[in-house]
Amino acid sequence: MSFRKKQILGFGLIMLFITVMLVGIIVMINNMKSNMLEIVEDRYGKVSQATEIQQLFSQSDRELLYLMNEENKQSREESIKRLENNRVTIQKDITTLSSILNRAQARDLLTQIQIQYANYIETETQIVQKTEGNINEKAFSSLFKEHQQKREMLTENLGKFKKVQEDLMNQALKDSNDTYNQILTVVILGILCCLLLIMGASMWVIKSTSKTLKNISDVMGNIDYTDLSTLPRVEVGIKDEIGQIGLAFNEMASSLERYNEKEQRFNEQISDQNWIQTGIADVTTMYQNIVDVELLADKFMAKLTPLIGASMGAFYLRKGEENNPHFLKVASFAGRADDVGRKSFLFGEGIIGQCAIEKKMRVIEEIPTDYTFIASGLGEVKPTSILIAPVLYEGNVVAVIELASIRPYTDLQQRLLVQLLDTLGITVNNVLGRMEIERLLAESQMMTEELQAQSEELQTQSEELQAQSEELQSQSEELRMINEQLEERTRDAEQKSMDLQMAKNDLEEKAEQLQLSSKYKSEFLANMSHELRTPLNSILILSEMLSDTAAEGSLEDQKEFATVIHSSGKDLLNLINDILDLSKVEAGKLDITFSETNLSELPSYIDQQFRHVSQKKGLSFVINKDKNVPDILYSDEQRIQQILKNLLSNSFKFTEEGSVSISIRKVEEKIAHRWVDTKGADFWIEVKVVDTGIGIAKDKQQLIFEAFQQAEGATARKYGGTGLGLSICREFIKLLGGWIMVESQEGQGSVFTLYIPSLPNGLAAIHEVEQAPLEVAATIDAPLIQAVEIEEEKNPVPSDASSSIYQGKTVLICDDDNRNIYALKTALEAEGMNIIAAQNGIECLELMEKNLDIDIVLMDIMMPGMDGYETMQRIRSIPFFNELPIIALTAKAMKGDRQKCLEAGASDYISKPLKLDQLFSVMSVWLTKSSK
Repeated sequence: MSFRKKQILGFGLIMLFITVMLVGIIVMINNMKSNMLEIVEDRYGKVSQATEIQQLFSQSDRELLYLMNEENKQSREESIKRLENNRVTIQKDITTLSSILNRAQARDLLTQIQIQYANYIETETQIVQKTEGNINEKAFSSLFKEHQQKREMLTENLGKFKKVQEDLMNQALKDSNDTYNQILTVVILGILCCLLLIMGASMWVIKSTSKTLKNISDVMGNIDYTDLSTLPRVEVGIKDEIGQIGLAFNEMASSLERYNEKEQRFNEQISDQNWIQTGIADVTTMYQNIVDVELLADKFMAKLTPLIGASMGAFYLRKGEENNPHFLKVASFAGRADDVGRKSFLFGEGIIGQCAIEKKMRVIEEIPTDYTFIASGLGEVKPTSILIAPVLYEGNVVAVIELASIRPYTDLQQRLLVQLLDTLGITVNNVLGRMEIERLLAESQMMTEELQAQSEELQTQSEELQAQSEELQSQSEELRMINEQLEERTRDAEQKSMDLQMAKNDLEEKAEQLQLSSKYKSEFLANMSHELRTPLNSILILSEMLSDTAAEGSLEDQKEFATVIHSSGKDLLNLINDILDLSKVEAGKLDITFSETNLSELPSYIDQQFRHVSQKKGLSFVINKDKNVPDILYSDEQRIQQILKNLLSNSFKFTEEGSVSISIRKVEEKIAHRWVDTKGADFWIEVKVVDTGIGIAKDKQQLIFEAFQQAEGATARKYGGTGLGLSICREFIKLLGGWIMVESQEGQGSVFTLYIPSLPNGLAAIHEVEQAPLEVAATIDAPLIQAVEIEEEKNPVPSDASSSIYQGKTVLICDDDNRNIYALKTALEAEGMNIIAAQNGIECLELMEKNLDIDIVLMDIMMPGMDGYETMQRIRSIPFFNELPIIALTAKAMKGDRQKCLEAGASDYISKPLKLDQLFSVMSVWLTKSSK
């Protein structure tokens, strides 16, 4: 049984005994409590009620006597009432007692009392009745005696009942005292038994524990700490905690024995290792100052042979070349050189030769009978063990050792030999190296003596050569100077070559830029040619017609001709002004005047210029000016108005639906500083022009600000313009010290933002304007000019040549400029021709599908949507119009345009401005061919 279980068992018995004792005490106390309750509550209550009944009897007797002697009626009634109350109370007490009595004797007495009390009440009632009438003293006396007898009997029984209850109460009190004495006795006995039980359990636990511990301590005291190879063990008889201590001690003893055994083996290994290291140190010390390999072999054999317990040995050194090596005996131990072993051997010859090939040590225990005997002064002994070991250096065998012993070689001796042979190979190689060095040194000394003699001869020759060397040195100095001059010229030539190469690269780069600029300028000039020739064409045609019709006096025609001529001339003037402004900016000759600019009048000026344009195009036009904008801005008012007119013209031109808005507000300097230097300005104004037009693709937002570039390309003429507007805006805003930027998304509109400074003193120094790229944008053209509405005349005026070839012919004029259409229409209708007009290629094709009787087509080349080239190709793709005369009319008179028009399908080509006689001549030729 475990120590823990013993403790649990001992103390468990004690707790069980205490529990039983406590239960008995509680039961006795409950019994004593019941007796006390019976005395106090039951017996005492019954005695009290019996006493109360006696008192009520006595009171009733007094009332009855008083009733018998009282003559007052009222007092009698009160006495009767008290008698009745006493009856009720006595009856109630008797009933209560009958319900709580638990003893037979008491119940019998109470039954007699009830019967007697009933008789007593009957007699009492008779006496009360007698007192109410005439009293017969004799009869009353007899009745009263009977009443007294009943009363005495009743009182006697009540006394007996009371005595019975008092006796029971005294018995209960006695029982309670007995119970108390029993409880006291039980408690004392229980305490004594509990003490005895505790002492017994403690002695049992202590005895069983101390016995096992004493056994363990005795075993521990018998340990010999000087010899831990064998330790005593504890006999474990029980498997408790103390027994586990004994088991742990036994395991510890086993562990100590194993540790002691390992320690002894380790000490033996350390001792062996020390012996080996000592032997190696002795032999290694011997190697010092040895310069001859045979001396090394003799000393090594003399030291090694007794060290490993051998009795005889031989040392064989490798000799000969690599292709014919052999081993020669150079030293021996315990014998003459002629007696101990063979003199030499080859690789693979005998066991020793095989060891040299295998490069492994071999120990032979079975010795042949004819093997050499080990000789001594007293006789000869046959060896019992032979050891053959090769000596290696860098994997090559340099020597072989053979040792004979009369005892077997131990592992320790073999380990010593292996470690000695590792250093022996190095030592043998070093000694052989030293010997070779000494040999070479001797040879070198002989050669030095020979060289010394030769040097004396050479010295005389050197003196002769020195003279020649001085002469050559002077010549070398001259050559050096010449060489330095050549090197300097070479460096100059290389530098000039590099400069030429850099100049060449610069020229090539500038040539490429010039070629690109020439290409852009050519395209720009082509567009400009078209823009200039178009109004010029109208002016020339109408002026010619005006001179022809002046004599006829048609005033209405002359007025209309003059209106168109004025409109075309105004366009030419605007174009020329734009070109002149741009030229002045590029030349740095444009004058900028900084003066007071009234910003409060700017919204009304803008509204006056562009309100009718927005109404005509059906666009919403909004002008916003913040309240914090100052009224006066110091800048060039004319240039600001020109910039805003160009930007708003662009917005209205490229917006088909939606709105155009302009907002003017004052901004902080740090906002403008992100884009431009803000030093010297009083304040900054931000102007934003926002539209919902076609927008600008992200990759073309920088392209529109490059030289001679149009975002729409060379011939996409949907919106027209020369592309000077934005270029002029950007150059003007730079000269004003501000900045312009664009934000746009294709298909959603554009936002142009201007930052304009207020400079009361002007710019401190206007830097030279760099050759800025001519940014392409639209100019103020069609939206700012009242377009001339062309109405077809239903009754054309026939000319004198009504019978000519033109009479009744139908001509289709395809041109995007209404002025050209008007001029041509007027001239051709005068010849009796029927006119159909189209403003682009798509409309031209639609009209030709509806009118198959067209005789000739006048085709403009640069048109929006579909240009003249593509339109002519589409017409020629229709078989019906293969032979239809098409005359190409273009203001873009560039080299190769004629051939390009003919290849696209044109019958002939006329460049603008047109001459009517030239036009009629070409038309007559092709109408004649067509009629044939």
